[in-house]
Parts: sequence; C-alpha cells; structure tokens
Amino acid sequence: MMRRLETFCLDQNIYPPTTPNRTAIRLLAAALILAQIVQSKPHWVSATAAAAPLTQNPPCTPTPRLGTVVVQWNDALLEIIRDAKPGPPVVARTLSMLHTAMYDAWAAYDDTAVGTRYLDRLRRPPAERTDANKRAAMSFAAYDVIGDLYPAATYLCLRQGVLLALGLDPAAPATGLDSPIGVGRAAAAAVIQFRHNDGSNQLAVKPYSDYTGYASVNTPYKINDPNRWQPLATSNGNLQGACNPGTNLITQTHVAPHWGLVTPFALGDGPVITPTHGPALYPAPEYELQAREIVSISAGLTDRQKVIAEYWADGPASELPPGHWTMIAAFVSQRDGHTLDQDARMFFAMTNATLDAGILAWKMKRLYDYVRPITAVRFLFKGQNIRAWGGPLLGTQTIRGEDWQPFQQLCFVTPAFSEFVSGHSTFSASAAEVLKRFTGSDVYSASVTLPAGWSPLGTMSVVCLFVL
Repeated sequence: MMRRLETFCLDQNIYPPTTPNRTAIRLLAAALILAQIVQSKPHWVSATAAAAPLTQNPPCTPTPRLGTVVVQWNDALLEIIRDAKPGPPVVARTLSMLHTAMYDAWAAYDDTAVGTRYLDRLRRPPAERTDANKRAAMSFAAYDVIGDLYPAATYLCLRQGVLLALGLDPAAPATGLDSPIGVGRAAAAAVIQFRHNDGSNQLAVKPYSDYTGYASVNTPYKINDPNRWQPLATSNGNLQGACNPGTNLITQTHVAPHWGLVTPFALGDGPVITPTHGPALYPAPEYELQAREIVSISAGLTDRQKVIAEYWADGPASELPPGHWTMIAAFVSQRDGHTLDQDARMFFAMTNATLDAGILAWKMKRLYDYVRPITAVRFLFKGQNIRAWGGPLLGTQTIRGEDWQPFQQLCFVTPAFSEFVSGHSTFSASAAEVLKRFTGSDVYSASVTLPAGWSPLGTMSVVCLFVL
C-alpha cells in the first residue's frame, strides 16, 4: 500500500513525504495503538447510561447496509461526514470515537478482550456472549456516539434507520449493564464523557474552533514570509454546485490549529517522534529545488499520476483521508470474509492510529506553519512564464508563474492548513501499517479500469488503478 501512497503524496502534496521521521511516526503510532488491544490502561473513566433516543416523528424507515455491523455503522457515519464536511483531524477523532465505543461494547461479550481506559472492565457471563448481544450492544454504542457528534435532526432518521434494519428498536428504554442496550450505552457514555474534555473543543459554539489565538502572518494578497502558510481567498463554489472562480471570495481559516493539544489515544511525546529538522526554508536552494520539481511534474503529468491524484484527492463532500481508509478497511473485511470479532478489533486499532497520527501531524503543522506549494510556486515564479498544467481540460501550457495551480478542480482549492507534515501521508502511513499487521501483507489485491475521458480534469487513456 505504501508504494502507491508515496507516489500520490509526491504528486499531490508536492513535497516528498520521505522525511527522516515519517517511518518513525508510522511504526510508533501503529505499534502503540495495537498494544492497547491487549493491554489495559491504568486510567479508568466510569460510565453511566446515555439518555433515551429522540422520539421518531415521522417514523423512520429501515436502511439496510452491507457488511458486518462494524462496517454498517462506519458506512452510516461516512454518509454524515460527507454531508457535514468537518476537517480531516476532526474526521479521525469522530471515527475513533465510534469504533472505540463499539469495541468497548463488544469487549464485554468477548472471552479475553479488555475494554479501553474509557470504560471500567466489564465481562458479561459466558451464556450472554452471543453475536446477537454483541451486535445490539455495539449498535446502541454507535447510535449514541453518532448522536453526540452530529445531533442535528436531519441525521436522526439515518442512524435510526440502521437500528431498524438490524431489528433493533430506537425507542428501547435505557437499561442497566445486564442487557446489551445498557452495555452499549454505557460504552458510548464513557467515550463521550472522556472526549468532551480532550482539548478538541467539540462543545464550543463553533465546534472544534481554535482557542490558542493562531493568526497567519500572510494574507491572501500579501506574502510577508515565504516560509509560512498563506490563507487563500477562495470561491464559494463546490464540486456539487455551480462554480464561479473569482466570485464570492472567502478568506480561508486554518483548520484546527489547536489540534496538537488534543489528547491522543496511545501516542506519547518526546524526541522519538519530533522531527530532527524541519522543511527547507527560503532562500535555501532546496526551497526552490522542490518547487521546480513540482512544476516539472505538473508539466509532464501522466495518466497514471492523474488517476492516482484524483483517487486520493479526498476533497469537498468526501469522507477525507481518515474516512477513505475505513472504506479500504471495509474492502479488506469483505475480501477476507471477516467476522464481527475481527472487524471490531481491526477498525478499533486503525481509527485510533489515525486519530493519533492526525494529532501529531497537526502538532507539526502548527510548529512549522509551513508554506503550501501553491504559495511557494507563485512566489518564486511570479513574472515568469513556466510550463505546467493549465487547468481542467487544458493540459500542459505555458502559463504565468503567479497563475500556477495544483492538479485539481478549480473549486477544490488547496486545503486550509499548513503543509508540513503531510496529513495525507501521516494518516495513510498509520492506517496502512495497521492493516498490514492485521492481514500480514501490504498486498491490496484490487484494481479498477477507468475509460478514456473519465477525468473531469483532462482526457485520459485507459488507466489501471490499484494493482498492489
């Protein structure tokens, strides 16, 4: 998996992801997360049953989904994420909460598994350790966690529909720990209680807003420091609606600059995960070299590179990189015929790895506040003519340096956060490592053929993606 990811990150994020600390981040995050599966944490948080669900009015209808109950609830949450459009690290936290609560509920009915630090150790009697009880407990845990994260009434029928399709009653009363409903709700309550105080600022008037006073040194119209992040003035368009570049300009706000302060699941701190040196700084030759490299790549994009970039773009209305990797995990589950028990463990490990990876990546983004490629290229080559990709359906052209843009939709602008380290690379390295350790291989065993003309960004010949 990582070979293709490294190719993508070079194409899309411009600066090669092979920094001296990327491997350390990958291995340490995965190892620490996996260790939590077999080792209890010393800090326990007691749980209480969550409140009863909202009354259905009008009644919601069952919405059957494919896969184990783990995959079904993950799929439902991704549907909400695509609509709500939170930032990448928020998505990682959201998925971590879902799968941690489901894991804790599941662990109560497993012979050996131990719940996380969020829930007191709980083991139901052997006679109760059935798949039906596991599904019920995990479902009510998922139902309550999603309700806490996305309480809007518009999402109520979506989560109730999953319960109904599983043969469960959304109006079932809260019960004690002697029933699957009580276990599931206790697991959810414990995770919710802990995460409400984890530094993410979920409960703010504007959820997940910055409380550290971050301010960019550059403006959309003036570069005061070419080494620092520049917010862009972007169109209000999106991939689903009318896009009129240059109109309705809105200045970007850095996504979650406080995220390095969020409490991780297992990842510690210290020199082993602190970069030994940062990115190249202007006016060092390496700064211009990396910009020239990406301009060269832009001018000579192959069909293969274009397909990789588009597949991994994870832009507006998508599930974003952490959610994308849960889709890959769902494929692995289907491919390998996973049981509920296997998915409970795998999704729990992977989503907590991406949670910690995102916290560490955003800590580094805040530390270095590094310039993104679109700013660096335009700054260095302003007033010069360069050969590069000219825009959707235009191919390679001679353009002004100040007009350069990444290979992407005009309304899919460069993300609103600093560059170093790459979020795509860090999320992906941690998720891929967990999947490798669960499956024993980096081989994905899937492919898709895309016909000529498929891309909205430019004509392509037939390209085979994902032969790993």
